[in-house]
Amino acid sequence: MTIVEDAQKGIITEEMKIVAKDEGLDPEFIRRGVAAGRIVIPTSPYRQVKICGIGEGLRTKVNASIGVSSDIVDADMEVKKAQAAEAAGADTLMELGTGGDFLAIRKKVIDSISLSVGSVPLYQAFIEAARKYGSIVDMTEDELFKATEDQAKLGTNFMAIHTGINNITMDRLKAHGRYGGLCSRGGAFMTSWMLHNEKENPLYANFDYLVEILKEHEVVLSTGNGMRAGAVHDATDRAQIQELIINSELADRAHKQGVQVIVEGPGHVPLDQIGTNVKLMKEMSGHKPFYMLGPLVTDIAPGYDHIVTAIGASVSASYGCDFLCYVTPAEHLALPNLEDVITGVKTSKIAAHVGDMVKYPDRAREQDLAMGRARRDLDWQKMYSLAIDPEHAKEVRNSRAPEDSDACTMCGNFCALKIVNQNYNLAK
Repeated sequence: MTIVEDAQKGIITEEMKIVAKDEGLDPEFIRRGVAAGRIVIPTSPYRQVKICGIGEGLRTKVNASIGVSSDIVDADMEVKKAQAAEAAGADTLMELGTGGDFLAIRKKVIDSISLSVGSVPLYQAFIEAARKYGSIVDMTEDELFKATEDQAKLGTNFMAIHTGINNITMDRLKAHGRYGGLCSRGGAFMTSWMLHNEKENPLYANFDYLVEILKEHEVVLSTGNGMRAGAVHDATDRAQIQELIINSELADRAHKQGVQVIVEGPGHVPLDQIGTNVKLMKEMSGHKPFYMLGPLVTDIAPGYDHIVTAIGASVSASYGCDFLCYVTPAEHLALPNLEDVITGVKTSKIAAHVGDMVKYPDRAREQDLAMGRARRDLDWQKMYSLAIDPEHAKEVRNSRAPEDSDACTMCGNFCALKIVNQNYNLAK
């Protein structure tokens, strides 16, 4: 039985107990969430993974995406990025390589970390077709499903699969147009294949067969967002919503067959539309875990898109988004390097926490309360221990060390907290 089927039979599995302990919640709450499709717990029969729950009532989780490109193929560097992402606090990792030996590089990455690892099988199928036949549009349907199964057998725990692109979605896209084009690589591959071959998307047309593969290998389905906007002016358009409707219907079908499902959301969304997107997705999908790619709330800050994303991600999480894909400073400019990956993870972890302070004020604000008290008391060691990045905090302070060890060089001898502590008591 799958974990969904266990949950629906009233069985609390070891994975559910681990998530409950990690979140400080009752195991029965986790079981009910998995049974209803509101919580997923990625696992694999092929490898041991760090158990992580994603969904309603749980802390907002952060995914880091890595992967070689056709221009830069350095498997060892991708391993270092994966390990750095885990060390920086990423909850999951997606390996999205589009160059080199797909399976060999992905296996190397998977073997190097304990996190759940996601992938997009469609990339491998289309790019191998381009290598073999000279064009992505010559890929066969069998090759697409074979790539999916091959990646599942490596120990991939969740897969972004572009199920919601179909002829109806395509009609909406062509009729409405786009200011920023189609930014999803998977969406670009699949729509080009459909138009050239005058066929329906095989992932949609053969959805039940796809579900059989995922169920056999205990892979979480993440319904790919191939119609997401690539510019804020295209956000929440007809093609995006049409795909969401289809993916929500397919998510229900997969869950009824015992497969865990995440529904993916948009990537470029102006701030005033974030609440609408989260609420709409949650209602349409029956409150399945919602995964947002960023989101980016403006398009004019290349080089600073990790900051743009932190703004959007914190608001998204506050409205109920469960899962955030990080964005690095290199977004829209280059393949991320090691430092970009670390910065992206830490920035998104901050955003997730900020959102959780709104979603779960009783639970998520405890660390901030402790930090406030530590600052009041000028307890620097306590402040470091509570910081999201203790080593960076120490490094910054020590690089400009104060004469007075109680204070910092911002205020020096005129530290407001020290002055108050010397003259009266504000302890609470």
